[in-house]
Amino acid sequence: METPLVLDEKDMNILKLLQQDAKMTMRDIAAQLNMSTTPVYERIRKMEQAGIIKQYAAIVDPSKIGKGLTVLCYITLKEHNKKYGKKFIQEILNFPEITECLNISGEFDFMIKVQVKDMDEYREFYVNKLGELDNLSHTQSIFVISVIKATHQVVY
Repeated sequence: METPLVLDEKDMNILKLLQQDAKMTMRDIAAQLNMSTTPVYERIRKMEQAGIIKQYAAIVDPSKIGKGLTVLCYITLKEHNKKYGKKFIQEILNFPEITECLNISGEFDFMIKVQVKDMDEYREFYVNKLGELDNLSHTQSIFVISVIKATHQVVY
């Protein structure tokens, strides 16, 4: 078993800067942290290899690309065993409208985040895709009125 990477204050500061701007150059990071570029590069490479840094991504405003309706849909499955849970997950992974899926505790089993153009597109998704899945017991759709805070930054 691989020993987990222990992060020090310099690593945490590098992560903080990358979360603010993933396009920041090694030179800029090094300058802000009073380091040289080689140790910054090595630290980032180690964090990538350890899976601490999972990926670099552009954060897109859905409303600017015609996906202005966000829906949170809570889902309860009929059957709660490994076979049916795995089948549900495999099916929803194929729906491009779903941008996030969380396995949750409480009254519902999953929460999915759906990005669509409008209510007509959501109805089409709900009836012809989500509604066609075998093992659904109950769903509840929550329509987002406005986003107050959205971040991918992990605070430490």
